Amino acid sequence: MADWNAQQYLKFEDERTRPARDLLAQIPLAEASKVVDIGCGPGNSTELLVKRWPHASVIGVDTSADMLRQARERLPGHTFIEANIAHWAPPAGTDVMFANAIFQWVPDHLKHLKRLVGALPSGGVLAIQMPDNLDEPSHILMRDVAYLEPWRKQLAKAAELRDSLPKPGAYYDALKPLCTRLEIWHTIYNHVLDDAASVVEWVKGTGLRPFVDPLEPPERKAYLAEYTARIAATYLPQADGKVLLRFPRIFIVAVK
Repeated sequence: MADWNAQQYLKFEDERTRPARDLLAQIPLAEASKVVDIGCGPGNSTELLVKRWPHASVIGVDTSADMLRQARERLPGHTFIEANIAHWAPPAGTDVMFANAIFQWVPDHLKHLKRLVGALPSGGVLAIQMPDNLDEPSHILMRDVAYLEPWRKQLAKAAELRDSLPKPGAYYDALKPLCTRLEIWHTIYNHVLDDAASVVEWVKGTGLRPFVDPLEPPERKAYLAEYTARIAATYLPQADGKVLLRFPRIFIVAVK
């Protein structure tokens, strides 16, 4: 895929940051000395960590140069590293590893979650949140349009880039032997958006990227037109004209 677009992502900053706030509230550490924000994006989640633990060393890690540029502008006094989590190891003594909406993109992420929990000191916390929305209309329709001509050949792999998440029991069985405490829960958000076009703008910053990035501008325009029409037919306006974007997410807080 092309690099992430921080400006597009931040069009819905408050809504995208809400799960990070909810996850942070469940971390049972009053004090921390070393904190890492895995998949820090443009620094909106990192900012929460800095405010929670103002005396800690807080590091952001991401693969996107554009996201890291935005994060450094937002939090100039902190360290941001370009790295792939699949090949990254936390600094010794890291108390908290925080990951807001990143591991759904990491193949075989259960293996990496076990590795990261194992690297924590006793009492350290791995806290993660992931969208669990592949069965929502927003994502079903991406795949449905991708399987149509003339996009089928180019987008066949895009439809398979993200796998459905494991069931909660799989996370429990993998992580509980490493933990003194393990919390797993789902939250379903119903984000209030202006209209169906806003649903398209939302997913342009995340899940839609593998479907539009491979296309040339004329093909991309045609794909988006077909997708937008189907979104408009599915996400119908409420009494006040707004639409609700239903968005399930899974949360995990693992204490070593």
